[in-house]
Amino acid sequence: MSKQNFRTPNPIEVQKNLKGISYPAQKDEVVRTARNNDAEDWIVQALERLPDQTFEAPTDVNAALSNAH
Repeated sequence: MSKQNFRTPNPIEVQKNLKGISYPAQKDEVVRTARNNDAEDWIVQALERLPDQTFEAPTDVNAALSNAH
């Protein structure tokens, strides 16, 4: 398996794919919501790299994504 170039989704991409989520939300809820919204695989993979924590707001998700790459 080759090493992939990981790209951090921009905040607009993230929130588009998290439509309908209620905060606070756990990491598994964030990933599940993105999958249910038919997010592209690379976005789901980025969300799967998030730390296991409670996200209080959309800005928390975006901040964690910026730190997870």
